[in-house]
Amino acid sequence: MSRRDGALDLLKWLALLAMILDHLRYVGYSVDWLYVPGRLAFPWFCLAMAANLGRSGTGASSWRYLGWLLLFSAVSEIPYRLFFPDAATLNVMPTLVLGLLVARGWQASTLQARGLAASALLLAALFSSQLMFGLFGVLLPLAMLLVLRRPWYFAVLPAVVCVAANQWRVLYGAAWLGDAVALWGLLSCLIAPGLGLFLLRQAGRFRPLAMRRWAYGLYPAHFLVLLVVRQITA
Repeated sequence: MSRRDGALDLLKWLALLAMILDHLRYVGYSVDWLYVPGRLAFPWFCLAMAANLGRSGTGASSWRYLGWLLLFSAVSEIPYRLFFPDAATLNVMPTLVLGLLVARGWQASTLQARGLAASALLLAALFSSQLMFGLFGVLLPLAMLLVLRRPWYFAVLPAVVCVAANQWRVLYGAAWLGDAVALWGLLSCLIAPGLGLFLLRQAGRFRPLAMRRWAYGLYPAHFLVLLVVRQITA
């Protein structure tokens, strides 16, 4: 991939849009169907992380990436709790932090990287219920990295991990009972990795606004904006 990959920027913007659509369900309107496009957000963020690792490797840039994720993990928790006062998990950033360490540990051959990856996996296993998307969410960036440059049909691996990360028992049970939102949500989880890989490989001609470091602030900021919208429309 080129140093400034338009397809990667497009994937990030679409992931952000999918996340905002998902969170619009909590503003006060009856829009449960937004759960379906919302299932694209997390796997596409994980794919973007895998693409960044695939491009930059395990050098200094990956440590900077980790540092920004750690910073905004802390910054985002207060807006997240304000928007979801009864949240049972942390915001999504800690899951991505642990996922980055696991994926980086797979890439690197150093004892330090492998030790951090093992520690991240242990933390994910011990505190899976406190992490958004749980242990399988932590494994999803690695699953994306493993198929990044493989034929499209290898996307079945991250598809299975993606379904597992999205409370597959609840989804499958509701889909079995004929719930349309659950059925389409399950399908969305299954196709998200393959669709994301397709975009990365075929959408290089697009040149959206580059998502640089300032974009990390969009995550906590969108909670505050949606919170204001909810207060206005209440």
